[in-house]
Amino acid sequence: MDTRKLGSTGPAVSALGLGCMGMSEVYGPADRGESIATVHAALDAGITLLDTGDFYAMGHNEMLVREALKDVARDRLQISVKFGALRGPAGEFAGMDTRPAATKNFLAYSLQRLGTDYIDIYRPARLDPNVPIEETIGGLADLVKSGYIRHIGLSEVGSDTIRRAHAVHPIVDLQIEYSLIERGIERDILTTCRELGIGITAYGVLARGLISGHWSKESGKIGRDYRLMTPRFQGANLDANLALVDQLRAIAAEIGATPAQVAIAWVAAQGKEIVPLVGARNRLTEALGATRLTLTQAHLAALAKAFPPDIAAGTRYAAEQMAHLDSEKPATR
Repeated sequence: MDTRKLGSTGPAVSALGLGCMGMSEVYGPADRGESIATVHAALDAGITLLDTGDFYAMGHNEMLVREALKDVARDRLQISVKFGALRGPAGEFAGMDTRPAATKNFLAYSLQRLGTDYIDIYRPARLDPNVPIEETIGGLADLVKSGYIRHIGLSEVGSDTIRRAHAVHPIVDLQIEYSLIERGIERDILTTCRELGIGITAYGVLARGLISGHWSKESGKIGRDYRLMTPRFQGANLDANLALVDQLRAIAAEIGATPAQVAIAWVAAQGKEIVPLVGARNRLTEALGATRLTLTQAHLAALAKAFPPDIAAGTRYAAEQMAHLDSEKPATR
């Protein structure tokens, strides 16, 4: 598999990364054996970047990743971890804490659960409104100096925050949602990251499965599936968004690929600094096919016509969550 460098100061990683969140929670029931087999298949295919979070199922995801990697040489891969999200015993989210002391505590637990003595890329999951980003990044810089983390990343923050963070310590990548139907990054964030030499790890490249070609109005109703609580998967919004998928399916048929492969390849085609993350619990082979797909200018033009910015019906998160997303704030300079 080809590699892409994360920013001007980051590591070279596989051109496709594996998001592990759905292997533990959020998208309904997950099978442990299937998840571990998926990680192994991803590594065998050349994927080296694994993304997790310490709050995914309250640590379960990190322990699952550890189990999957127990016989894998550590230097074969890069592990990206998000931290800072607080959760209660019932699973509810209870805010953010990115104070340096709390960060050090979160890291200690992650190292134990992952069974490693360092993390390649460590990033706050969201902006903590109570802690200046300079203070958070300063604490992370100390952990880089001590060797516990190799690089610092960010997640879902806007251009102003990115600049402030990067002024304290080099940021290697921003993890943010980016897909054919979610183009908010193009307003100013992508330009800012390119100016500063910061890479992009794009999650949600299939809009949480909505534009994969596999979602229907009956999907997700078995078990607890977080997606059913988000606007794009509800009512008339879902009808409108599935109609968009019909257009994607038609374009994909002309290309000779699946809708999911075209959607992933489109994100990858937006720049060499962009690494799509796929959360493929059981469709990894299909996702890998995107790395062998080359979209021509004619293909890209057809996709641009079918999927102009802001075409999606509904917001990507519920209103309360949207209000707390720093990445939704426009740049002031």
